[in-house]
Amino acid sequence: MYPPSRKDFVSLTLSDPHSHTYNNGKHRRQSCWRKWKQLSRLQRSLILFLLALLLIFGLLSYPSITEQWRGLSDREDWLELNDREVKTILPDVKSVLGQAADKAPAPVAGPHVEPALGPALRPDVGPDVVPDSVVEPREPNIPILAKPPTKKKTFPNKRGPPSLQKDGNISDTVGGEKQEQDVVQDGEGEEEDKEKKIVSWRGAMIEADQATEPPPSADEKEAAVPRVPANPANTVPLEVSTGTTVDRLEAVRDAFRHAWKGYKDYAWGHDELKPISKSFGEWFGLGLTLIDSLDTMWIMGLKEEFAEAKNWVEKELSFNKNVDVNLFETTIRVLGGLLSTFHLTGDQLFLDKAKDLGSKLMPAFKTPSKIPFSDVNIGKGTAHPPRWTSDSTLAEVTSIQLEFRELSRLTQDPQYQEVANEVMRLVHKLPGKHDGLVPMFINTNSGQFTHKGVFTLGARADSYYEYLLKQWIQGGKAEDDLLEDYLQAVEGVKKHLVRQTGASRLTFVGELSHNRFNPKMDHLVCFLPGTLALGAHNGLPGDHMDLAVELTETCHQMYKQMETGLSPEIVHFSLQASDGRDVVVKPADRHNLLRPETVESLFYMYRFTKETKYRDWGWDILQSFNNYTKVSDGGYTSINNVRDPVNPGPRDKMESFFLGETLKYMYLLFSDDMELLSLDKYIFNTEAHPLPIWPSPPK
Repeated sequence: MYPPSRKDFVSLTLSDPHSHTYNNGKHRRQSCWRKWKQLSRLQRSLILFLLALLLIFGLLSYPSITEQWRGLSDREDWLELNDREVKTILPDVKSVLGQAADKAPAPVAGPHVEPALGPALRPDVGPDVVPDSVVEPREPNIPILAKPPTKKKTFPNKRGPPSLQKDGNISDTVGGEKQEQDVVQDGEGEEEDKEKKIVSWRGAMIEADQATEPPPSADEKEAAVPRVPANPANTVPLEVSTGTTVDRLEAVRDAFRHAWKGYKDYAWGHDELKPISKSFGEWFGLGLTLIDSLDTMWIMGLKEEFAEAKNWVEKELSFNKNVDVNLFETTIRVLGGLLSTFHLTGDQLFLDKAKDLGSKLMPAFKTPSKIPFSDVNIGKGTAHPPRWTSDSTLAEVTSIQLEFRELSRLTQDPQYQEVANEVMRLVHKLPGKHDGLVPMFINTNSGQFTHKGVFTLGARADSYYEYLLKQWIQGGKAEDDLLEDYLQAVEGVKKHLVRQTGASRLTFVGELSHNRFNPKMDHLVCFLPGTLALGAHNGLPGDHMDLAVELTETCHQMYKQMETGLSPEIVHFSLQASDGRDVVVKPADRHNLLRPETVESLFYMYRFTKETKYRDWGWDILQSFNNYTKVSDGGYTSINNVRDPVNPGPRDKMESFFLGETLKYMYLLFSDDMELLSLDKYIFNTEAHPLPIWPSPPK
């Protein structure tokens, strides 16, 4: 085939005396098209790809441009205030100036303008009342011209997932400060207490009543909160860094109510809420979120919610199901939740349910080594390891002891305590430890450690160290083997795993893999400061508390240095000062699951030191949860990216431990009642369920 004959065109431009221009643009366009067709397919694809990139960047920059337009519109509308409107105000000003010579004028009636957080921060002050304590010498009361209602250019805001996109009032956050659209309603008799829900363009909901509604009166609070086991409402408003006050306990209750609303509406009786899709997720089919939340509701004084949940436990909860459950998760969440609720309420229903469940978990211990299997079919009474291995993780088999021991004490049936204690005796004697540090896996057939040489305080090993100390405290400090293993492990941590960052000298706990140090720290490790502080409180060496203080600061920085104020699941620390940064987060580790470990340690640290900074850090975390994880129709969601405040990427899952642990520790952190679950009387299991400390045995 021959190529088509080539035709050349000459571009000719003619001008007339009147400067009208003519040209052969049509032929020029045809020439350009021919040149485009003569390009290779690769060249054309590359050009189209670059154009598509430019289009995408343009779309991404669109919201920021609209914000600039929006701000410009505000300024233009303000300048449009005409002379006639100003003149109508001047006579009032003149009259007020005339009164000033005689006496101070009465307050001028008019539209009342409050700062964004005014009413909520001063519950004792009415909208138009000035408290006596702040009265100053009065000067002529010259009214200030209020900004007139503006006609803003509205742009559809579609940041975030579709289920979180709302039209209407948008709360934009720039530099960490919330900027809300003011809604001016005219006309007499209109209700001003209408509920306002503000949707953040980051993809999470912020309710206006959290910031603008005054909290309940003291009488209402006292009526709503029972004094069992102590009065949780016995507290005063806490000072915020701005010098204003706010009832932080009530803010935590509000967060719980909102989470519970989502669970009740869309996942009642199921294991977990999916707040974005307004559905539920099932793990074991045992109502994990509901049972995990029982003692939290009791502690917070949420009587109505507790009564509904108790009714479900009484009528619907059954362990006669042909379903595989994880021994560890079921023990700490369900068995622990039932036992703690029995202790707080004295209701026999919860102990009966706990005994029924405990008996159905016992087949897990029928192994050649007496190291329990990881999974149990509670309906068939059989147990087995995971399909891919015969190993169990060390944390799972050594973090069920608090619950099984307490079940034996309450039922006077020793079988539960015997099987749990036997596991600890076997692990105590095993070879393969490294200065008290233990591997992550143990074989259920041989009873020996596997995958040796890898040591971490993160996933699969964390709660082993926690339960060494807590069992020793639970049993009246009489079991020396537990104390010996714990003290040796802490020394191993300090020797092999503790390092400091190069830039800010933050102390952190890394991992050891075949004698090679890895500066990686799971958020799970943030349980350690609280555990160390608890040990120091019970007479262990004072340098444990020193390490706890340093690690708590590091866990705080894991939140503070993120753009959303929420910690990622895993961080890596920089050991080189030349890097200029402490925390490095890999893309796969940027998610946040609403975990409790940092808030848990803040609770312990405040109880033992009374330093208010720990409360302030906890308050910052609660605010970040509200700003980036709260879902408008109820519930909170895990997010994918703590480094992206614009689109954190909701994961559509609310873990049961958010209600069972995170909000419970948050509430206890802000409570001034040190006898509310006193740490000299209760020990918390690894799911934050309080169990009583046994009386010390006679010597």
